[in-house]
Amino acid sequence: MTVPPIDPFHAIGISTIAHRMAAEGRDIIHMEFGQPSTGAPREAIAAAHRVLDSDAMGYWESMPLKARIARHYRDSYGVDIQPEQVILTCGASPAFVLALGCCFAPGARVALARPGYVAYRNALRALHLHPVEIACGPAERFQLTAAAVAALDPAPDGLIVASPANPTGTILPAEEMQAIVRVCRARGIRIVSDEIYHGLSYIDPARCILQDDPEALVVNSFSKYFSMAGWRLGWLVVPPSLIDAARARMGNLFLTPPSLSQHAGLVAFDCRDELEGHVRTYRHNRDLMLDRLPPMGLNRIAPPDGAFYIYADIGHLTDDSLAFCTRLLADTGIATAPGLDFDPVDGHRFMRFSFAVSTDRVEEALARMASWFDAAHARRP
Repeated sequence: MTVPPIDPFHAIGISTIAHRMAAEGRDIIHMEFGQPSTGAPREAIAAAHRVLDSDAMGYWESMPLKARIARHYRDSYGVDIQPEQVILTCGASPAFVLALGCCFAPGARVALARPGYVAYRNALRALHLHPVEIACGPAERFQLTAAAVAALDPAPDGLIVASPANPTGTILPAEEMQAIVRVCRARGIRIVSDEIYHGLSYIDPARCILQDDPEALVVNSFSKYFSMAGWRLGWLVVPPSLIDAARARMGNLFLTPPSLSQHAGLVAFDCRDELEGHVRTYRHNRDLMLDRLPPMGLNRIAPPDGAFYIYADIGHLTDDSLAFCTRLLADTGIATAPGLDFDPVDGHRFMRFSFAVSTDRVEEALARMASWFDAAHARRP
């Protein structure tokens, strides 16, 4: 069996150039990654300082944190899970690899929305699985539909659901998610739900897949809502039948998450006032961008119901989103993500902005881009 090819993550390349420019003295605004500009909650940081002074630490799995996560599902979604169903991981990426490894043998076919997070497609390929991409455009609000899943022939072995989604921020309505679950149940399709952006919603709260399908696997992380990306802490919820398989893979592939992060994560769960303040900032940033981008000619935007992204159609300006984002960075110091990362077919005419930065940086970015986009329109024949 040959080693499968893996596409590059172009936003990382953009970020590398941006950091090089910053080292040369340029003022760079980082909108290329979905990374909160805020740090971990203050009380979580204080707890970490206390642990550093009192605990040598080592390989460890926090039972209190697993129990706290289980209580979160009961309190937030009305779903009862056992702490043993929670597998603590080194962020959402290992949780996703665990989920795929537990459920699918090499050669299995797993469906996903296009556009979608670049690592879905590439992680599937790396594990010798076959991605089955479902084109989702403006008519579908860039999201999966039950009808599209039902139309797949043959039925895939699995389906990746993301709500809120990356790169679009779109949220599946409850009735559509329930319809997708019914189709998957009828066709024997296992669901893996990426819920890393839960808590970051600007319309109705996102629905947890476990409310409709207790056999689904759920990926989540402390990186987004909890503003702890650098702490590398996440989790995977598995049905009881897959606990042993998931634990075996976690132990052999990754051992345990960082002990310090687990101590901090437990405290972070109860820092809701501070965290909701971040959400208010993101909401304000979102409103600023939705108000100021259309006058620049960016008026075909995916509905950013949640997360912290604007996915904009730039097809009237370019057919090469990577070159376009590279030029924007060179000219303005604003780093963004080319749509090519998220959609290998149509992504050449899209770009993604992250508004997880501070409001003053959003305002500065909008000011810099106004004249630049005017010039881009003038250059277009």
